[in-house]
Amino acid sequence: MTADVVIVGGGPNGLMLAMELALGGVRPVVLERLPERSRTPKANGIVGQVVRLLHQRGLCERPRPIPAFLFGALPLDLAGLQDNTMYGLGITQARLEERFEARALELGVEIRRRREVTAFTQDDDGVSVTLAGGGRLRARYLVGCDGAHSMVRKHVGIGFPGVTSAAVTSRAAHVVLPGATLRPDRAEAEVPGAGTLGLWAWHRTERGAYALLPMGAEVLTVSCMEWDGPEPGGEMSIGELRESLARVLGADVPMAPPPGPGPHLLRRLSGRDTRVADRYREGRVLLAGDAAHVHSAVGAPGLNLGLQDAANLGWKLAATVRGTAPPGLLDTYERERRPAAERVTTHSKAQLALMAPGPEVTALREVFGELLRDESARGRISALMSGADVVCSGGGHPLAGRFVPDLDLEPTPLATLTRSGRPLLLDLAGGLPPDDRVEVVRVKCAEPPADALLLRPDGYLAWAGTPDDTLEEAVRTWFGS
Repeated sequence: MTADVVIVGGGPNGLMLAMELALGGVRPVVLERLPERSRTPKANGIVGQVVRLLHQRGLCERPRPIPAFLFGALPLDLAGLQDNTMYGLGITQARLEERFEARALELGVEIRRRREVTAFTQDDDGVSVTLAGGGRLRARYLVGCDGAHSMVRKHVGIGFPGVTSAAVTSRAAHVVLPGATLRPDRAEAEVPGAGTLGLWAWHRTERGAYALLPMGAEVLTVSCMEWDGPEPGGEMSIGELRESLARVLGADVPMAPPPGPGPHLLRRLSGRDTRVADRYREGRVLLAGDAAHVHSAVGAPGLNLGLQDAANLGWKLAATVRGTAPPGLLDTYERERRPAAERVTTHSKAQLALMAPGPEVTALREVFGELLRDESARGRISALMSGADVVCSGGGHPLAGRFVPDLDLEPTPLATLTRSGRPLLLDLAGGLPPDDRVEVVRVKCAEPPADALLLRPDGYLAWAGTPDDTLEEAVRTWFGS
């Protein structure tokens, strides 16, 4: 069988890419080695600009900027911040994958489970894929969305430079704290033997950091992070987490297993890898998501980064497969997304450094906390964490290259126009002629930021301004002659 695109990995990034390719007129095949969606507890939410893209695809309700967040376990007040680009969506990764899979199937995506890729070769015309058990598949392109230990990345010979910090050990589990009183409305819990502990956020002590996240009436996710602690050994247990939290807090907190069959979180991570692939493409093989970059989970940047990789690559690869892409379009994927990964690895390392123990770090936190009282500093940190500080190709107008503003359009809402995944030319002043390369839509806006906006399928503006020769140049550059 010959496919247009084979996606290796059926997690959120692989499914997002599959949806974007399908919207672009390409029918991909997703190969996933697991027999069913993973039930292992992972992420509990998404933060960043990609939440707005999910809304534009009809995958969530319209979000609003969140009023507060954290940076390195320091409070980040975003209430009233002008141009706040931090959006949030509370959803477990399991539920997100379920939603993505249902939408992908609606779009005609073929998802094959129990299909493990063991090898592949490529030539000028495509990629030949070998599956465990001897099956074979031919595709024009192959994309590795197969995680941090990507077989695709290793097999094609793409380097994965970076650093490994062996000093940090983190532990997390679903537990019940006997005798504790949870007060979610006050973001605190009264815990026997430990007093009042904060909820919903990381808290740093001179010996490490901890976080308590309520998961229901009595079950919490308790996470604990230590630097240079005792060498872990054997299987992770709730008792090990309790001992770690006691060292960080200086107080013993009794813990019990949660009720019910689960699955329940019980995880230990030793060390931290921070790496970015030295290239995102080798011929007809490309990487996206964790296959292209790994970093600390502090600040929850992973899904925002990976899903935007998929959205950026999807429409460009679809145009390339269809033969409508202008020269060099596929090369802009790495050029735009690799800097985004480098920014995430920078701020995730910075946040870990701010959470480390020691009097020097305490002094650094005091200085950094003072800086965060300044609105311009909060705005820069917000843009850094949401991904808004990474500008895609484009120029001339201040909006060009940035994610489209959250505009209230009439008579058709922006999220309705963008659901098809087509490139859009939003005509806010009237008079633009039809164009078979993009969908020209006449809309009104109370305070239009420009006379016209050229919107790429991934939500970024390729051009903005008053229609002139630069508009035709932008359409030709991104969508062909």
